[in-house]
Amino acid sequence: MLRVGDLQRSIDFYTQVLGMKLLRTTERPEQKYSLAFVGYGSNPEHAELELTYNHGVSSYDLGNAYGHIALGVPDAYAACDRIRAAGGNITREPGPVKGGSTVIAFVTDPDGYKIELIQRATTSE
Repeated sequence: MLRVGDLQRSIDFYTQVLGMKLLRTTERPEQKYSLAFVGYGSNPEHAELELTYNHGVSSYDLGNAYGHIALGVPDAYAACDRIRAAGGNITREPGPVKGGSTVIAFVTDPDGYKIELIQRATTSE
């Protein structure tokens, strides 16, 4: 779950920039929050990310406990090209992780959350 300052802005980022689908939303006006669930598919086959908007709160201190979300992608270079073209912010260009060969990149969402893209290893047959 990520707390976000503008629910529609975050839905737009995760769907239009990262290519996820808006799976469902929940409004809780009495409790003063709204939820949106996004992902590449529904549970249990795919993980879902819960975006929480607390009414009247436009920003959060991210603190030092949060690290990042990691997403597997078939091609980190192509993913970054698509994200950049959609207006996303690439904060680490694709390339091998220090001391290894796995290709990674980092993107930052509109609320400042970091998202790591990890290129999935391909196997030769």
